[in-house]
Amino acid sequence: MAGVSVCIKYSMFIFNVVSWLCGTSILAVAIWLQAGKDGPEILSPGAATINPYIAVNILIVVGVTIMILGFLGCFGAMKENQFVLLLFFIGLTLILLLQVVAGIVGATNKSKTERALKETLQTNVHLLSATNGKLFQKAFSEIQEKLKCCGLINGASDWGDNFQYYYKSCECPGASDSSCTKYDGKTIYKQSCFSLIRCLFSRSLSIVIGLAFGLAAVEVLGLIFSIVLYCQIRKK
Repeated sequence: MAGVSVCIKYSMFIFNVVSWLCGTSILAVAIWLQAGKDGPEILSPGAATINPYIAVNILIVVGVTIMILGFLGCFGAMKENQFVLLLFFIGLTLILLLQVVAGIVGATNKSKTERALKETLQTNVHLLSATNGKLFQKAFSEIQEKLKCCGLINGASDWGDNFQYYYKSCECPGASDSSCTKYDGKTIYKQSCFSLIRCLFSRSLSIVIGLAFGLAAVEVLGLIFSIVLYCQIRKK
């Protein structure tokens, strides 16, 4: 009777340890966003139709699922347990199929996602001129400084009376530069941040879709390890 390959066994174990650590990291980030003291301000959905907390909840589910599968894979490999390996194989197959479908749906609905982003930003633009929402305003001020833009949709006027407190992040260093304009006696960036945020979001979405298909290839490797190990144990 053929024995179990030590190479396959430990490759399966290492693969799932890494998977478990990835799942733990995803879960930790999601919980930080959900329960962190800045979470309600950073993820404030306002009256938008898309609630950012939905994405965080999905991350929590993904993190927990990956952790469970990682544990099953490690346990099944080290204990040479056929039933656990079969559970791992079925679970990973389902995730792989869902991931591929999600990647295809994401790629084909990219324009709709961008429209949803625009709707969310347009709904939340009032937070810049509001008397509350200081954390959101501070965070957006940092975005302005990094992206070299001013305002969310309509430029500096989005800030209303709060412009006097956050104008420094809008300031344009070159007064004669075509990217600068004058507003309320200050030289600021002419471009609003919406188009830059949309481009950044679009680029990030493309990366996420690419990662989904890239991870699918890695998951196929996990399926191969598990089915080979399952067959070897069965032949013992």
